[in-house]
Amino acid sequence: MTVAPMKPGLARPIVPTACVWLAVAGLVWADRTWTNSGLATVRVVAFGGLSTMPLRIAQSLGQFARQDLAVTVEFTPNSRVLRDGLAAGQYDIAHAAVDNAVAMVETAGVDVVILMGGDDSMNELIVRPEVDSIAALAGRTVIVDAPDTAYALQLKKILLDRGLVSGRDYTLKPVGGTPQRWEALRTDPAYAASMLNPPYALLAVRDGFRRLGSVAELLGAYQGMGAFARRAWAREHRDTVVRYLAAYVEALRWFLDPRHRAHAIEILTAELALPRDVAEQTYARAVGSPGGLTPDARLDLAGLAQVLKLRAEVEGARSGRPVSPERYCDLTYYAAALDRLAAGRR
Repeated sequence: MTVAPMKPGLARPIVPTACVWLAVAGLVWADRTWTNSGLATVRVVAFGGLSTMPLRIAQSLGQFARQDLAVTVEFTPNSRVLRDGLAAGQYDIAHAAVDNAVAMVETAGVDVVILMGGDDSMNELIVRPEVDSIAALAGRTVIVDAPDTAYALQLKKILLDRGLVSGRDYTLKPVGGTPQRWEALRTDPAYAASMLNPPYALLAVRDGFRRLGSVAELLGAYQGMGAFARRAWAREHRDTVVRYLAAYVEALRWFLDPRHRAHAIEILTAELALPRDVAEQTYARAVGSPGGLTPDARLDLAGLAQVLKLRAEVEGARSGRPVSPERYCDLTYYAAALDRLAAGRR
């Protein structure tokens, strides 16, 4: 079972798209309309997949409800829709590669703030079976989400370090989020490579595509997924933000707890429509260290510094001089969320 991307403006609670309820390992998924006026509403936009699995957990197992939150989630097809929607106030909180937050500040003049982390992107450079090296990408087309942010910059830097320059030695083509890129890579032989994370990287390798290395192996520390919001909205809704982060972290703890492994794999299998063996491998990647979902969704400031370094080096941001990562984040909300969980306030 999958949750299909929704058109902008049609956000709703995460529920199955099928017309029947599904019992998964004793858990019944049902539509919730959240009509209780006492709940604080949070409109979330996110990329689907492993990185944001805590959103599904927090909705279905009740972590959001226990924090008196009514959360609606829209899964975005690409980062442009996500950034534009957040900037316009269509959404309150976004979950995406934090480089998108930096881009909103630096190129769109939107004052957003990073609230917490999530992972190191878990990305791998995946290429078609006939491509046996990074050098062999010369003259080929590689696909990305958007050409000037996040994982596209990872790919540009990896190729630049091997002497390949975008627009000169290879073609960069925007296609969309990870599911869209995997589908394009799988079905169109004109596309030679992309950055993919699990489960799509695992599906690719299973189908005979090559893995040429992970971001950790090819670039080092990197802050991938994170949560961010417009700074003014977060300041005006501080208590809501704190409770939201607390619920997310609690759901992540549940997902990573080995006692819940079997249940978590069932949820992965159903929610992402995965074969059982791929779901098991995906869960193994999620709990792996380093390189999985970051415990408690901590933000890696060294990884964020690498994000800023890539923007400066590859895109020429701030005339090639990166600034301090603290400029783009405010971790006081996150610290308060952890304190709330430690005090047992749910």
